[in-house]
Amino acid sequence: INVAVTMLAAYAFARKDWVLKKTMTKAFMFTMIFSGGMVPTYLVIRSLKILNTVWAMLLPGAMSVYNMIIARTFIENSIPYELYEAARIDGATSNRIFWVIILPLSKPIIVYTALTTFLGPWADYIFVSYFMKDNEQAYTIALGLYTLIDKDHINNYFTTFCAGAVLIAVPITILFTVMQRYYVSGVTGGAVKG
Repeated sequence: INVAVTMLAAYAFARKDWVLKKTMTKAFMFTMIFSGGMVPTYLVIRSLKILNTVWAMLLPGAMSVYNMIIARTFIENSIPYELYEAARIDGATSNRIFWVIILPLSKPIIVYTALTTFLGPWADYIFVSYFMKDNEQAYTIALGLYTLIDKDHINNYFTTFCAGAVLIAVPITILFTVMQRYYVSGVTGGAVKG
């Protein structure tokens, strides 16, 4: 969800002909700098009646303004505007330009966004412990490790913790190793050049 919403927003913000670009950029930046915090987030999730459901994890993380800004910068700096113009002359709509031109050329930033989005919830402890308190099946690996150590009555906490730490680290290490070339080019392509 995060990658899809981030890429759609980045494409909209990368377009030079969007009338509300400056206003919406300020609005998005405001939410990034002045976030509500944990208590207002908890109150909103509770009022939506999605506590202890998978939606409590998906909706608050559906968009990352930071990743959107990096993706927007990548699109602006890496994809020539002449491609947009050529596609428009050929009769392509904005949707077609996004699916046929932008997405295939944005593989590095998509991989970067997917990896950074995956990392947050993968090892999240605090957010899940508040919003998924009564749903053990939805625990993240970090919270699951904590409950495993808490239930371990053999007094073998250190061994259990080390085994759990390896379980947390191995998939991330494999993902970064496999996707490294995309990840590096995504980060450098989305950086501000100057």
